[in-house]
Amino acid sequence: MTSAEYRTLFNSTRSDFTKITPLLWGPAGQSLAFAMRHRPGDVVLDVCCGTGTSALPAAAAVGPTGRVHGIDLAEDLLEEGRLTASAWAFQNVDFVAADATTWEPPSVVPAAGYDALCSSYGVFFLPHMDSSFARLLRLVRTGGRVGLAVWREKAFAEIAAAYFEVLGRRHPELAQGQAAPRTRGIETSREAGARLDTADKLAAWLGGFGAESIQVTELSNLLPATEEFCWNLVLGSGFRAPLAALDDVAIEQIRSEFIDLVTDRGIHTIDAGTLIATAVVTR
Repeated sequence: MTSAEYRTLFNSTRSDFTKITPLLWGPAGQSLAFAMRHRPGDVVLDVCCGTGTSALPAAAAVGPTGRVHGIDLAEDLLEEGRLTASAWAFQNVDFVAADATTWEPPSVVPAAGYDALCSSYGVFFLPHMDSSFARLLRLVRTGGRVGLAVWREKAFAEIAAAYFEVLGRRHPELAQGQAAPRTRGIETSREAGARLDTADKLAAWLGGFGAESIQVTELSNLLPATEEFCWNLVLGSGFRAPLAALDDVAIEQIRSEFIDLVTDRGIHTIDAGTLIATAVVTR
């Protein structure tokens, strides 16, 4: 998908993204912020920040003398972050609609660079993930910290298989599109994520950039596969993408058959297992 397509997709998830945050995005964002060990006065860049699930905890950690820049393509998700920041009276976090591949630090960032770079479930959406991430690391000072939250191997495997099976029955052209080959030499987010989905692979990937003191923690997050949550997950995540081509009647058919298949297969739990990695940036 192009940057414009990702922007449109994730803007469309706004209400459902927010509904599933307490069970899905929120715990990982908080865990990432704690693992980063942000300190008062730190200046932090949060990439693909969405509604701020890791940017807002970072703002709490760095305090009024610090600053957090949360950047994302999806303006509607950013607005949710701004509303939360305002409700919580945080004045040290900026939510900015910007492309991570071209982001330049504003003047408030020290000349040496950011103290920390983090991304919760976002790095695999970067086009040309390796080169884009390498560029972002250059915005961090030597000795600064980097942290990532990514999906663990086999996360969502059962629920995704059921969803795409139903989609394939009704609209095979859309289901096939989810497994389409790379375009313009760019990995799909699924391909990129698969390169990071075990502790060994993630640590090796970070080490390839010269990062040191790498630590990877595996977090178990097994969520009840209720009818409501299963469908909110589809609508509030990247699973929503194929539905953009369908009308309301067709979407309701997909929803009904999907929920029936989840029940028929006895899927009671959704595996949202996550890896949290932190490292020190070297030059």
